[in-house]
Amino acid sequence: MLNWNSEVIREASRARDYGKIIELARTHQRMTQAQLGRACGLSQSAISRLEKRAVGAYAMDLLLRVSQHLEIPAALLGLAEAPVHVRIGTESVERRQFLGAAAAVAVSPVLDIATGCIDEVEHQASSLRLVTTSYRRLDGSTSSRELAQAVRSHLRLIQGLIGAAASDAHRIRLAAVASEAASLAAWLAWDTGDNGSARSFYGASIKAARSGAHPLLAAYQTGSLAQFEAHAGNGAMALNLVERARGLLQPGSPTVADAWLSSVEALGHAASGDQRSCDRALTRSRAAVHVNADGEPPPWPWVFTFDEAKVDSFRVTCSAHLGLPRWVSGNSGPVLATGHAKQRALLMLDLAAGQLAAGQVEAAFAIATEALKTGLQYRSGRIVDKSRALRRSFSSSSPPKAVRDFDDCLHGVYL
Repeated sequence: MLNWNSEVIREASRARDYGKIIELARTHQRMTQAQLGRACGLSQSAISRLEKRAVGAYAMDLLLRVSQHLEIPAALLGLAEAPVHVRIGTESVERRQFLGAAAAVAVSPVLDIATGCIDEVEHQASSLRLVTTSYRRLDGSTSSRELAQAVRSHLRLIQGLIGAAASDAHRIRLAAVASEAASLAAWLAWDTGDNGSARSFYGASIKAARSGAHPLLAAYQTGSLAQFEAHAGNGAMALNLVERARGLLQPGSPTVADAWLSSVEALGHAASGDQRSCDRALTRSRAAVHVNADGEPPPWPWVFTFDEAKVDSFRVTCSAHLGLPRWVSGNSGPVLATGHAKQRALLMLDLAAGQLAAGQVEAAFAIATEALKTGLQYRSGRIVDKSRALRRSFSSSSPPKAVRDFDDCLHGVYL
């Protein structure tokens, strides 16, 4: 983490050379000017001019936008967020603007905002987010049932800190962190087959993102809930949530937001049985991916890169909903290379559904058996439930060996 109290940053803030601070924060995060510009709705040249302005007049709205994305303490840039009314839980709070606060940073190594210390606030929020990120990485190699309790305890810790925060700025900062933790708790609940808890946690993640005054994060969490509902077969609800998510996006939002939401929309149409609208949404998603095909890392709050292989994986899942095996490409290698083991197992079950719809029973259940073994290894209720649904879709008085092997693997499983 960049040391906001370093001599070079304090000197730049004292001299009101805010462009220097932005350049230091950007290069520390290994971002190009073009990447930062796209994330903030600006051009590369606009970021270049902002960094080279040195002492002079700065557009406060641009400083605020960049500081939020790079997580620069707003006071270092001589401002805090403009007044915005938000709600945290049942409490209405007001975010106030403090101009000229950079002078205080130069005088003291620790800057107080209200009764809180901004360095401590940033350190606490960053530390909590790092824990969430570590848990998210563990999701690929750990049973969700084992991980879920730890994540829920982590979320309760964040919520307790929000309640005990000494300032509005502190509560608002932690709200975004709580949103990410709640979203991970929702994902884990979904994987264990606890759909009721998943909905509850996704709802909490959306509310927390709004409390944190992060429209992009709120759009991401709303889209995540839409994806969950689409997989659950609630197509109309999913499409409604996608529309809400798009309404939260601001001009200049990263291209990945449009690409991902279009694929989630396709899932909603597939769950509703609308093949034509589904195909159109996937086409829009692929076009958006091509616009951003330079291999840039995913912008916050996206965790993984959303590329053409991801669009193909959505198409596979849509084909399973629609019963269209012809949508599944014969070369499934790139698709199955996306995500971690549990995600690949879910995709394998979608591929198996496509094979089954095409009448290739042996191949379908051979793939499904491998997916089910992964589900049992990680005790994934979602994979097991999906395996059972696949089995219910096939009936035969004399099932072939692949089906019998699948039944042996599934028999007596209780998660």
